Amino acid sequence: MLTARTDSLRKRFFLYVVPLFSITPLAVAGQNTTKPGSWSGVLVSSSCNADEAFAESPECTKNVPGAKLSLYDDTNRVMYGIEPQASVSAHLGDTVTVRGTLDDDTIRIASIELMSIGLAVGQKAPAFSARDQFGEIQTLDSLKGTNGTVLLFFRSADW
Repeated sequence: MLTARTDSLRKRFFLYVVPLFSITPLAVAGQNTTKPGSWSGVLVSSSCNADEAFAESPECTKNVPGAKLSLYDDTNRVMYGIEPQASVSAHLGDTVTVRGTLDDDTIRIASIELMSIGLAVGQKAPAFSARDQFGEIQTLDSLKGTNGTVLLFFRSADW
C-alpha cells in the first residue's frame, strides 16, 4: 500500500513539477534584457582588460589591428562593448558619456558626448563654497594666495 501511494506521488510530481522547470528557462530566455541608460568612461582597445585599463596602461590607447573599441567605466571597473564602432572610431583614449541601451555587456549607442574634465588653462574658476576638513566654509576668495591659487578636486581613490 505504501508503494502504491509513493508511485502515485511520483507520478504527480513528474506530471506537475517537472514541466514547470522545463518551461521556466524558456520564459526567462524570451525576456528582453536591454536596459536604457548612460555610461561614462574612457574608450580603450578591446585588446586591453579592465585591470590594464584601471592601471592606465599605454597599451590600452594604442590602435591594435583587429581590436574594437570598448568603454572602460572606472567607477565599477567594467569593460563594455560598443556598437556601432563607427560612432567611436575617432575617440580612442577619450573620456566620453555614451547614451543608449545595454544588451548583455554591449552598449548600443544612441549618442556620444566628449566629457570635459576640469577647466581649460586660463579659464576663471566659478564661485563656490565648500567645507574643509575642519568644517570651515571655504570659498574661492578665501583660498586665493598672493601668487594665485591651485585648486584640486579629487574625485575618488581606490585603495
